Amino acid sequence: MAIPHEMLPPAFISRIGELMSTQPSDVATPVVSDFYDRFPYPADPLQDGPPPGYNWRWCHDSVLAVVRGGVGTQDLDQPPLRILDAGCGTGVSTDYLCHLNPGAEVLAVDISAGALDVAIERLRRSGGADQVRSLRQEQRSLLDLQEENCFNYINSVGVLHHLRDPLAGLKALGKLLAPRGLLHLFLYAEAGRWEIHRTQKALELLEAGTGSEGLKLGRALFSELPEMNRLRRSHEQRWTLDTQADANFADMYLHPQETSYDLESLMTLIHSSGLHFAGFSNPSVWNPARLLKGELLLRAKALTPSAQWALVEQLDPEISHFEFFLSAEPIRPFCWDDDERLLGASARRQPCLWGWPSTSLLGPDLEPQVLTEEAFELLSLVENNPGVKLGSLHSAENTASIARDLLQRKLLLLEGSGGDEC
Repeated sequence: MAIPHEMLPPAFISRIGELMSTQPSDVATPVVSDFYDRFPYPADPLQDGPPPGYNWRWCHDSVLAVVRGGVGTQDLDQPPLRILDAGCGTGVSTDYLCHLNPGAEVLAVDISAGALDVAIERLRRSGGADQVRSLRQEQRSLLDLQEENCFNYINSVGVLHHLRDPLAGLKALGKLLAPRGLLHLFLYAEAGRWEIHRTQKALELLEAGTGSEGLKLGRALFSELPEMNRLRRSHEQRWTLDTQADANFADMYLHPQETSYDLESLMTLIHSSGLHFAGFSNPSVWNPARLLKGELLLRAKALTPSAQWALVEQLDPEISHFEFFLSAEPIRPFCWDDDERLLGASARRQPCLWGWPSTSLLGPDLEPQVLTEEAFELLSLVENNPGVKLGSLHSAENTASIARDLLQRKLLLLEGSGGDEC
């Protein structure tokens, strides 16, 4: 349900209605906007206080450490981090972006007034705006942000595939990216959504529509198909929990405009945009070791990375999406193989940890991590002595090996020179 604007603090409302007062840049915009006005997505409940847990993909420092191998040095004179949440929906991603990037300037845009109303209320209740230097939440298309200054980090999850022309959307985002900026995207994968596509087509043939009638008929379809029907079994085994909320069910099965990709067409899209692939944000999914062993794994490991990804795509038909990073310039990652350079760097503790301070905690992917006393001591020293070089903090002979292990586990973020500039 849309929240009346008069109930919201004026500071949280910025240019509501601007998009619909101008000609939309993408012909699908009015249809998609109307759809999300009916079904504000995602349907995550509102909460008082910070959002639960974390997602390192929405923490700029954590992203830099994964993609570039290091974070920029902290400089009080440097301009604030600028973040764009392009297609923020009901504000779940914006909430995390604000809480995980304190002091940033954040712009969150969406074409749906209904979804944006929920987003504004979400950030009001969570206190997200209090964590950042500025927060703007505006009803605008990502295609119409030409007057904005560039951004160090752009998050656009589940958005481009709902444009009639996704390439135009990707190019528009690329123009907003700082030279050393990074873009995080989430796009549908063709192979893992075949049951969804068949269900969408069936409901289209039944003229179910994209409103409440379609929702009723869609839910009835899965209850009335034979129990062993493959579409019904797939829905019950894979998607029942994800689609409990009506908005989530509608987004999956009733959406009026979407595009899916395979690896080849995805890489073609990226190449055509002029941006550079900077790695998957769920790299473990694309590791052949989770599917193969023995001689088959040895053969797979001998392939180029792109061939390994293609192999995984063929072997795992349940991959339903691609999530990945793009950069404006080719990535030249930091290398920390040299002990002298490693010990001469200052560091930060990974901010996305659950259970810190403790020797037993959850890492950035919520995976169990056990720290030795020496590793715990080093992380504690890093946290309590910002800007101090590792070699000065911890003088043990094995400091480099401890730091390198923490780095490999994404628990330690090393600072390198340089930064994002516009």
